[in-house]
Amino acid sequence: MEEKLSLSPEQKEEVERQLAILKRGVVEIVPENELRTKIEQSVVTGRPLKVKLGMDPSAPDVHIGHTVVLHKLRQFQELGHEIQMLIGDFTGRIGDPTGKSETRKQLTNEQVKANAQTYVEQYGKILDMDKATIYYNSEWLSPLNFEEVIKLSSQMTVARMLERDDFEKRYKSGQAISIHEFFYPLMQGYDSVALESDIEVGGTDQKFNLLMGRTLQDAYGKEKQVAMMLPLIEGLDGERKMSKSLNNYIGIDEAPNEMFGKAMSIPDELMIKYYELATDLSMEEIKELEQGLANGSVHPRDAKMNLGATLVRMYHGKEAAEQAKEYFTTVFQNRSLPTDLPEVEWGGAETVWIVDLLVELKLQASKGEARRMIQNGGVKLNGEKVEDVQLQVQIEDGLIVQVGKRKFAKIRKN
Repeated sequence: MEEKLSLSPEQKEEVERQLAILKRGVVEIVPENELRTKIEQSVVTGRPLKVKLGMDPSAPDVHIGHTVVLHKLRQFQELGHEIQMLIGDFTGRIGDPTGKSETRKQLTNEQVKANAQTYVEQYGKILDMDKATIYYNSEWLSPLNFEEVIKLSSQMTVARMLERDDFEKRYKSGQAISIHEFFYPLMQGYDSVALESDIEVGGTDQKFNLLMGRTLQDAYGKEKQVAMMLPLIEGLDGERKMSKSLNNYIGIDEAPNEMFGKAMSIPDELMIKYYELATDLSMEEIKELEQGLANGSVHPRDAKMNLGATLVRMYHGKEAAEQAKEYFTTVFQNRSLPTDLPEVEWGGAETVWIVDLLVELKLQASKGEARRMIQNGGVKLNGEKVEDVQLQVQIEDGLIVQVGKRKFAKIRKN
């Protein structure tokens, strides 16, 4: 670090303004005093900070949980800093072992490229991708020769690697740990060396990997980055981390009505956390809302409807948000059917098995899912619950088929 700078009153005010914005919703900054120093240097010199987000493109569907770090990057962008979007096309072939109980399957080059493109497209819904620089770590990791790899591996001990919870648990339980998995945090840290990153952001589960960047930058004679850890947001079940595999997520590409409906199932106690981490509302607005909930002047249902409308507005626009809110009110609060039911032309048999009908109408993806939905009481015909999985449905013009709370189809016979 450079020696302490002399700042004007205006520059000091700007430093405090940036710190207040950037510390919002952050769990931990390592070390926080260095973040202040870096911002001071940036304000005085006019040089933007280089802020890194690393992504291994192992799954292309972005959900609200992923957006927590993206909103932080957006704040950095709006403050004039440079965003380094790192696509881990090299590390993605290995897979991040963080939180995994077994060795990850390696991805092919084609899978990595396809997933990376999807990430870039979806991240553009939050970030100004024209003002972000995209890097692929194969640019510097692929050319490393074996001597350089040995030098890289000499910067870390096996004991230090086994301090990671996931490695430690697997080691103690006798589960296999491949040597190449130890290289994942080393490669992620080396990315920061190559990019000369000032700051790296990530979830709290990425702390070990983020701090590895500091360690390796120091070993290679670079100025050490600041690690900024953001919270993992719980899913709709209110307990586990939001995940598509746990089916407790809200996808940013989901249809407006689906997104709004899912938002209405967020547990009341998590509402403010969602507002703070997943929306673009100001802290002043959120604090006012929090106070209203506390003193009873704001009903939790109204706050949740506003949250749903905010999320839809962010990803689909204001008009879609208003329509989704109206749809939810009509269907669920007034217990009536929406006026704009999607109509499906039917040219099939006069009588059809209920399971086949749901799949044919694309209300369920498979016969197995259709069976389970019926058994769980989630299917209605003209408002009447279907209880018989073997039901043969007589197709009538205008027949309304409902699956769950948000899926409808109105049949029109040819």
